[in-house]
Amino acid sequence: MNICVFLSAADLDDRYTRPAREFAELLGKGGHTLVWGGSDVGLMKVVADGVQEAGGRIVGVSVDFLAAKARPGADEMIVASDLAERKRLLLEKSDAVVIMVGGTGTLDEATEILELKKHGRTEKPVVLLNTAGFYDGLKEQFRRMEDEGFLPRPLTDLVFFAEEPVGALAYLEESQGIA
Repeated sequence: MNICVFLSAADLDDRYTRPAREFAELLGKGGHTLVWGGSDVGLMKVVADGVQEAGGRIVGVSVDFLAAKARPGADEMIVASDLAERKRLLLEKSDAVVIMVGGTGTLDEATEILELKKHGRTEKPVVLLNTAGFYDGLKEQFRRMEDEGFLPRPLTDLVFFAEEPVGALAYLEESQGIA
């Protein structure tokens, strides 16, 4: 399975890097391919390292203004002209999406895939990996949106919330008939 991971390129502490590394190792050992933003810094580097060290493939989609931070030695690296093209290519190249901790860019990517699912434009499974409760507030907001009628589909049809990496990958494999 080609698994797109949206996540931060920031250098983060162990409460975020440890679960990211664990997920990456599970992904690589499971024979899956990482599709990610292509950066060789921060949490993006942690995940790419973990997948490669566990024997998995990595496919990066960088963007012109960040190409200097692109990871050398990726199995495939594409450089998009802008962020919109980058998101489109990341989704085109993936079978499933995992949203890890991140900032505004990660949130933008997350809401775009959920909007596509909401309108039936994709049925790819989406997991929000809620490391260290990072997305507790967002989870609450999504539930309010559902409760108050802002979502035309049940929240469970749009996203699966996982608290641990093993649960995130298990959900994806099960949704694709792998497990």
